Amino acid sequence: MKIDYDATYFVPRDVLECGQIFRFEPYREGYRVFSADKDCYLYTDGRRTYAECEDGDYFYNYFDLARDYGGIIEKIKSFKIPVLDEACEKAGGIRLLNQNREEMIYSFIISQNNNIPRIKGIISRICEGLGQKISSPRGDFYAFPSSSALAAQPPEYYKSLGAGYRDAFISETAARIAAEGTKCLEGLDCGELKQKLITYKGIGPKVADCICLFGFAKREAFPVDTWIEKLYREDFGGTLTDRKKINAYFTGMFGELSGYVQQYLFYAKRSKL
Repeated sequence: MKIDYDATYFVPRDVLECGQIFRFEPYREGYRVFSADKDCYLYTDGRRTYAECEDGDYFYNYFDLARDYGGIIEKIKSFKIPVLDEACEKAGGIRLLNQNREEMIYSFIISQNNNIPRIKGIISRICEGLGQKISSPRGDFYAFPSSSALAAQPPEYYKSLGAGYRDAFISETAARIAAEGTKCLEGLDCGELKQKLITYKGIGPKVADCICLFGFAKREAFPVDTWIEKLYREDFGGTLTDRKKINAYFTGMFGELSGYVQQYLFYAKRSKL
């Protein structure tokens, strides 16, 4: 199947390079994107963006294509904040992905105090070591492993793959999810979900916000990291130093639009677009 979409609000580079996903690689004229046990070829040709895949319904939802991002940007611009208006113009091709929930839990545990190339490498090695080999028209690849497969390995295994001190976090959280499942995370509002997530080994407030935003579509979540702190001070004239208070400042201002605002600001600031 070939998904065809207006490139104005769907730019592959913006979607993939903004820090919300770690399983993708350059491929032909664009990117090859992996999610759970599926893959697609994502590229732009002129004013259209295309996703070639076998499961069109999955990737249509994955890329959040039913949502009107032009309307979202108009709402964001109604706040009349110059730095935010500029970010929307420069990073307007971003779409917030609807990613596999368990994959997001482990991916963002790995992401803490880490850089994107290293995160991608660790996740790739985990998939190659424990994931099922999948055949695709674009070449074989490895699926993201199940929690049971992850739980079957000791912490030392993850350390050997470069996870460092996060080894125990992956192992212990995998054991818990393999035993309990994730039903207990369903149907919660953003605040409840965040509080539940931080009871898992290796998940703090920032990682929980990322999982809420990218794995559970809680668009009112607003992850605060070093870049957001910098932006808060330099572009919003903020004086708070506690990340929880900075989070409350932004979510109080932007409400249900917080997650979109965070991504536009974060990507534009970090990339110096």
